[in-house]
Amino acid sequence: PADLADPDTPERLVADHVYRHGALDALVAVHARSSAGCLGELTAAELDLSFAVNARATVLLVQAAAAAGVRRVVLFTTGVHREPMPTEIPYVLSKAAIQGVTGTLAAALASRSVTVNCVNPGPVDTGYADEEARAAVARRMPMRRWGRPDDIAPVVSWLLSDEAHWMTGQTIDVDG
Repeated sequence: PADLADPDTPERLVADHVYRHGALDALVAVHARSSAGCLGELTAAELDLSFAVNARATVLLVQAAAAAGVRRVVLFTTGVHREPMPTEIPYVLSKAAIQGVTGTLAAALASRSVTVNCVNPGPVDTGYADEEARAAVARRMPMRRWGRPDDIAPVVSWLLSDEAHWMTGQTIDVDG
């Protein structure tokens, strides 16, 4: 566990990993601070916290990983580019920033042969949804179900492989 709202945490996490394992081959930044909030309910504090955890921490993780010699980076966003999410504005804002910065990070690291890509996993129930939400989302999905980690993992695995050495700066929708 780590507090990604603390700006020193990303560098410490990477340094701890390199100390324990000798190197860092890949970074998969799948963390997220979910935050509900409609436009009329927003607070600066929640916007700042969501941005700190979801966006700032991700970029600082990439920075630290690049300094440690990482070769593959996979970031995670949300599906706001496919469907509006008006009840989750702090979350949407911070995750949209990740998608938006992916190409820029890829360009910044391309000369080192580092790939940076982004995955939109769509709705994956990691235990936060109630039955009503599960049913509503499942009805909207073409396959009539939520995603599972094993639906997304093969794509992430491929992005981390040498087979994906020419794929960088992309957002891939793995959302059923």
